[in-house]
Amino acid sequence: MKTLFTQLQSKRIVAASVAGIFMFSILSCSEHAEKKTTTEVIQKETKDSIVKENKKKDLKPAGEAPEWGKSMTPEMLVVIEKLKSLGGKPIETLDAKEARQQPTPADAVLAVMKDYDMTMPPALCDTVNKQIPVTGGTTTIRIYTPKQGTAPYPVIVYYHGGGFVIADLDAYGASAQSLCEQSGAVVVSVEYPKGPEHKFPAAHNVCFDAYKWIIKNAASLNADASKIALVGESAGGNIAINVSILARDKKIQMPLYEVLIYPVVNNDLNAESYVTYAAAKPLNKPMMEWFVKNYLNTPKQSEDPRISVVRANLNGLPPTLIIGAEIDPLQSEGELLNKKLKDAKVDSQYELYKGVTHEFFGMAAVIPQAKDAQALAVKKIKAAFDK
Repeated sequence: MKTLFTQLQSKRIVAASVAGIFMFSILSCSEHAEKKTTTEVIQKETKDSIVKENKKKDLKPAGEAPEWGKSMTPEMLVVIEKLKSLGGKPIETLDAKEARQQPTPADAVLAVMKDYDMTMPPALCDTVNKQIPVTGGTTTIRIYTPKQGTAPYPVIVYYHGGGFVIADLDAYGASAQSLCEQSGAVVVSVEYPKGPEHKFPAAHNVCFDAYKWIIKNAASLNADASKIALVGESAGGNIAINVSILARDKKIQMPLYEVLIYPVVNNDLNAESYVTYAAAKPLNKPMMEWFVKNYLNTPKQSEDPRISVVRANLNGLPPTLIIGAEIDPLQSEGELLNKKLKDAKVDSQYELYKGVTHEFFGMAAVIPQAKDAQALAVKKIKAAFDK
């Protein structure tokens, strides 16, 4: 059967793994690049751990913080300055394929680490790619397995960000790797189709298919399907909570916990944080408008409760941690979702990290707040597994 889409491949795979990020700005990639699926290749590409931070390094920005981010920490500003110096074009002025070729926060973090002679210890988790069946074809998952501990391990299903248009498993490899290393769980990072090539709800459908496959085939992953949690960043946060909603509605196994990291969950582009941080980096209001245009079939679809999750029925969802970044257009909707979850009697916690921007979570190599956020996420997930 013809695959639904070909996995994006990056010229900056090592940059993403070493740097400790994620991204919303785009990974250099090609829709039809050659797949690298052997264990040996993947292990080499993700050879660096993101568990530890180079605490002895004193990162010093070259200039003052921009008007849109006066509260930015020095470490965060160093990354933002480096990203700007790489000379990328505004993605909202490009088509999707061009946008995917622009310098990324991963490149910026790698460059900062090189500037400050930062190093990383060896990875504590092995990785391998696998093709799995989904509606309409196949998709790729990347499996992170602890090198220590005893199987069967708990399992975390991870959904990366990118506005449903950009990024891939490589771009957010550091977040998935850190979750594996710190939790002692198998982490399964799920690839999904993106717009404009594959419009809404293509990504949502594939991600739910992958969740069902993981539950059914947990034993083959050395994982315990009775202990499962979801984590998603940005657009992936939207996907994660939608997977929980679908699991509830279709009466299949629910996750024990979910972590939503600066999730996309509303369609109000005039919310307070959109106004305050309209010009922020690496995510701003024009980029969000561009993502909407590229993933949705019509602007009206932004009202769909799968996109504007704050409109959805949230009753009966698992305990939830929402992680927010202060300097982020999405800050307001994360706060609103927390309120809506509490109204629905869901055990929800919102934790806002000051002085950092969208995409900070994967930057533990250089951003102290990222290390703190990762530790909190892992603490909550492990507590849920241990109940």
